[in-house]
Amino acid sequence: MPNMQTIPGKEHMPEWLTNIPMDFWKVLGEMAPYLLFGFFIAGLLSVLISPQFIERHLGGRGIWPVIKASAFGVPLPLCSCGVIPVATSIRRHGASKGATTAFLISTPQTGADSILATFSLLGPVFAIYRPIAALISGVLGGAIVSAVEKGTPPDQFAKCNDVCCSTDIKRNATVRALGYGFITLPRDIARTLLLGLVVAALISAIVPEGYFSTVVSPGPLQILVLMLVGIPIYICATASIPIAAGLILA
Repeated sequence: MPNMQTIPGKEHMPEWLTNIPMDFWKVLGEMAPYLLFGFFIAGLLSVLISPQFIERHLGGRGIWPVIKASAFGVPLPLCSCGVIPVATSIRRHGASKGATTAFLISTPQTGADSILATFSLLGPVFAIYRPIAALISGVLGGAIVSAVEKGTPPDQFAKCNDVCCSTDIKRNATVRALGYGFITLPRDIARTLLLGLVVAALISAIVPEGYFSTVVSPGPLQILVLMLVGIPIYICATASIPIAAGLILA
């Protein structure tokens, strides 16, 4: 494979274009440990929690499955990458779209580890506010999805041909968990995950670090702009705490 230094015409290419491959691998390297952890958790849940349990508590319409899913996600130590396979798993096992959305929103915002870290760096007010904000935003997002999907037929998922069905019951639980977490789920989300990695690499290569903090003056507009810019940037719930503390001190 040719090195970037030996690519003909590289000196005439824009710098951001040559940075895309490196940014792609950088984002992939940052995501990989958390994504693998998420696959592992999803595999465990596929064995430990039955589809009937998920259907009973997170399935169906209404606000209660949404609230339960949002509350269930708040203490889990999963980042925005690791939550993807877990959310895919609970969706495949009977959770409604609204409940899955609530879980996707609330889970990566905080976790038991980040709550304790927040208390240590930012104090009790922020430590209490973060899980409450995660819970409320998850419920709101899930409720919107539940309202929009009213009247639409429910998705049909295979009940007897999946990795966790009758042909696998006799197999060792560890083998079933690993097979579901590291074969079935990665195969299902590989295409969209790759697209997300490419988009993240493009953003990292095109937008200079600290760009918006220098071109937008402090105030409500800066808060709004930085909030919108921060959405696609990958920083896990715990790693964002020292950054927030530094911004407060600044």
